[in-house]
Amino acid sequence: MAVNAQAVKKMNQRSQARKGSSFLRTFWKYKALYLISLPGILYFIVFKYVPLLGSVIAFQDYNIFDGFKGSEWVGFEHFTRMFAHYDFLKILKNTILIGIYDLVLAFPAPIILALLLNELRVVVYKRLLQTVVYMPHFLSWVIVSGIAIGILSPSTGALNHFITWLGFEPIYFMGEESWIRTVLISSGIWRDSGYGTIIYLAALAGINPDLYEASEVDGANRWRQTISITLPSLLPTIMILFLLHIGKFLDFGFERVYVFLNPLNKENGEILDTYIYTAGLLGQQFSYTTAIGLFKALVGVIFIVTGNMLSKKTTGESLY
Repeated sequence: MAVNAQAVKKMNQRSQARKGSSFLRTFWKYKALYLISLPGILYFIVFKYVPLLGSVIAFQDYNIFDGFKGSEWVGFEHFTRMFAHYDFLKILKNTILIGIYDLVLAFPAPIILALLLNELRVVVYKRLLQTVVYMPHFLSWVIVSGIAIGILSPSTGALNHFITWLGFEPIYFMGEESWIRTVLISSGIWRDSGYGTIIYLAALAGINPDLYEASEVDGANRWRQTISITLPSLLPTIMILFLLHIGKFLDFGFERVYVFLNPLNKENGEILDTYIYTAGLLGQQFSYTTAIGLFKALVGVIFIVTGNMLSKKTTGESLY
């Protein structure tokens, strides 16, 4: 028995030595790739993971003069206060509704646009259109809001001129709270849909053309090819981007909303990101708003894990 135990121990040691040697050989073989990835790894460690340590202030009554060590621990008090606050549920409802509209309307827009661009046969015209639809993505939200407010102006806006020409009364889009969600989603679609088509067009370029030729022999038209070949081939890409999208469901973005808000539309337009800015930075309620941030992150993790599990079971595609 003692001889067998020693033999097993030696075998384990040899196996570990081989693994270690294999790791070093692999590391040395791809040393250039590891070296190139080093700045990216450092970026995520310094700017993404290290700041997570500051989340402890969500469980403290944080005071900047006392620091992490000197501030009083209050447990889940800020989370209890968050759900009891008279404005929180209204703001959470706004965030959820805008997130749903964005998921239903804005997420499919790049897919549809990519399918339409892919059908163009004149290469010069196709590239020109691609450039035109990409360009808005490089505009800041401040400029986008300025353009939108100008177009939607009740007195000088082009859209209201058209509405008046049709015989209707002009609409004060930025002054009526019922329109703010439509404005936010529409401006997002206009700015980012073109840029979002890049990944889908790359995926479309990777589809085997023999599939289309075989379907033409069988008599399939373009619509049938889209349903039976193009969309199934795009499904892995769509699912991955969908999972990444739902991970930031409550993270709609501070800047893209804040530039459109005013006292007349704030009731339906304020979301968690803008509320965190107002209460956290302007109101200096650092612990309270950190608790809201943790709540958002927790919801995002739950959505990603649940969505990933459902996607793996239904389509076979997943993030991990």
